[in-house]
Amino acid sequence: MENNELQRGLSARQIQMIALGGTIGVGLFMGATSTIKWTGPSVILAYLIAGIFLFLIMRAMGEMIYLNPTTGSFATFASDYIHPAAGYMTAWSNIFQWIVVGMSEVIAVGEYMKFWFPELPTWIPGIIAILLLMAANLFSVKAFGEFEFWFALIKVVTIILMIIAGFGLIFFGFGNGGHAVGISNLWTNGGFMPNGIVGFFFALSIVIGSYQGVELIGITAGETKDPQKNIVKAVNGVIWRILIFYLGAIFVIVSVYPWNQLGDMGSPFVATLLKSVLHCSWIN
Repeated sequence: MENNELQRGLSARQIQMIALGGTIGVGLFMGATSTIKWTGPSVILAYLIAGIFLFLIMRAMGEMIYLNPTTGSFATFASDYIHPAAGYMTAWSNIFQWIVVGMSEVIAVGEYMKFWFPELPTWIPGIIAILLLMAANLFSVKAFGEFEFWFALIKVVTIILMIIAGFGLIFFGFGNGGHAVGISNLWTNGGFMPNGIVGFFFALSIVIGSYQGVELIGITAGETKDPQKNIVKAVNGVIWRILIFYLGAIFVIVSVYPWNQLGDMGSPFVATLLKSVLHCSWIN
């Protein structure tokens, strides 16, 4: 007979990387520039505020997952603790959200490839990305977890390299002729909040959206080995890693470059790595 039971093949390291990889994406790599243009250096404060809410939400979800490690995650919790209608709306809004986010990620792949192949139509790498994602989902849960782990690791290593390169520029002047950049860009060029409180709150809504994906920890609960142990470990570990990566990356960007010049230089991540001693022009 066909076995329809969940395999529970995901390990703690895999679900942590699934959450990290799901969170670190277009919202940070492409969305950072637009949020900085709206609010200037105070975007650091926006990411910190959103991160505090993320911490509270994830700790609460971790407690509920510990008691009921189901694949329904927050949709099931909304149904059980509020009303079935709330669970229904939560589930469908989550599906709609990931359809939109998924398509934006695919478009972003095409835009990234233009860094190396300017004449390449956006839809070609987008189609290739969709086919690769479909193939990854056709294998076992364990194989999918490994696929997600290694691809998320690429993102994590890229951000770590960028943060290290940025701190080298800020404090030691690596790649800048030995002249430390410093952090004066945080308050020059119009001040810490150059566009006022309106621009700050507008950017805050976008920043909150950039954290989406961390809730994937809850969705993986039903496929996780020993969920009571591994989910709690993943929740506690991922929260701090995401905050460090996001705040560290944004701090480096707005410290190294004047906020009002970022829109003309393409990806600030690539620009930071190119300017540093690493000279990693192959990373986009």
